[in-house]
Amino acid sequence: MTATALLFRDDAYARSCTATVLAVTPEGGVILDRTVFYAQGGGQPGDVGLIVRSDGEKVDVTNTVYGSDRAQIVHLVDTEEAARFTPGDNIELQLDWERRFKRMRVHTALHLLSVVLPYPVTGGAIGDGDGRLDFDIPDAGLDKADLTDKLNALIARDAPVTDRWITDEELDANPGLVKTMSVKPPRGSGRVRLVEIEGIDLQPCGGTHVRRTGEIGQAVITDIEKKGKQNRRVRLSLVE
Repeated sequence: MTATALLFRDDAYARSCTATVLAVTPEGGVILDRTVFYAQGGGQPGDVGLIVRSDGEKVDVTNTVYGSDRAQIVHLVDTEEAARFTPGDNIELQLDWERRFKRMRVHTALHLLSVVLPYPVTGGAIGDGDGRLDFDIPDAGLDKADLTDKLNALIARDAPVTDRWITDEELDANPGLVKTMSVKPPRGSGRVRLVEIEGIDLQPCGGTHVRRTGEIGQAVITDIEKKGKQNRRVRLSLVE
């Protein structure tokens, strides 16, 4: 089975690409040989946008998910629209860039938040301009204003954000890289992707990020919720 080439891994700023239809699922999924659309996972939603057919007709992509074997990516469209695609069709993908870029900014901000609060992460989610992390914190006493100041100080350093790959064995030898208790780094390919914020953070992550922390802009801690005896949910939002 031909795997979908993940163009967003090489260039998170690519907004469109041409592709060929590999298969169509009964549930309204269009599987392509390559994509710039991020597939839902790791707390980051799947991308949305358009498939442009060779005749110029535009079809809405309502979500992007992994196939059952995780080798292929499924672009979800209306089932009636999906039935009109045929393997071998040449199409163009157009990403809803405004939505994706907000998610990239939030995702990178959450990595910085995990530095401001150096505790095990038990969960997280990325929204369109906001996000949250759940921390295993035995003690309360968190202050929104203080956390906001520390977060924005890191953002203001305009540090480069880069990625590289290490082997599963290298990750096993450095277990401290893994901050998330609930989401384990994807394995199976023999290598794991690391995202580095220069001089600030290094952790496994398959998501999309901005190139520099300065692109995040101002952020604010909007809420701190007590979710259990040792669990605090910290929410942030971008300041537009």
